[in-house]
Amino acid sequence: MSEVNLTVVDNRYGRAGLFALMSPIYGIASIGDLFIVNSIEFWTGTNPVSGRSPAIVDMPVETIFRVNPHLDPSLTESPNLTLPNLQTQVEPVRHIEMHYLSEYEAQMRVEFSDGSEQILLGRKQAEQVIFILDGVEVTRASTEQLAVFAARG
Repeated sequence: MSEVNLTVVDNRYGRAGLFALMSPIYGIASIGDLFIVNSIEFWTGTNPVSGRSPAIVDMPVETIFRVNPHLDPSLTESPNLTLPNLQTQVEPVRHIEMHYLSEYEAQMRVEFSDGSEQILLGRKQAEQVIFILDGVEVTRASTEQLAVFAARG
């Protein structure tokens, strides 16, 4: 986006104006990157935009804070999930539809550019939400955890 912004106008005032006008697009792109692209990179170990591997979170670096030097080696690498229907090479998203099926269920249908689609269902049961991807339970979160996450904005 920044490169496009720089090539459209040849002076700093025009670029600043264009940046202000495009700020909603930057916000949407940032949220998509934060929640979608980074999650895919974390769980697959490969950046879906660049195709590079290992993921940034798996890069070997000299750390300042060592959280747990006795961590099991299986927890230091990408899990490379192989759940049914979970793609490791993610196609660009063409369309997303959100439906609220009931007071306790929300469904997101994601259509990819290759024509494939996935359905993510969130089902609230008591004090937790169960997340189901294409009929397979993939995780659970407490309503308290989700409230803390939502409060972070």
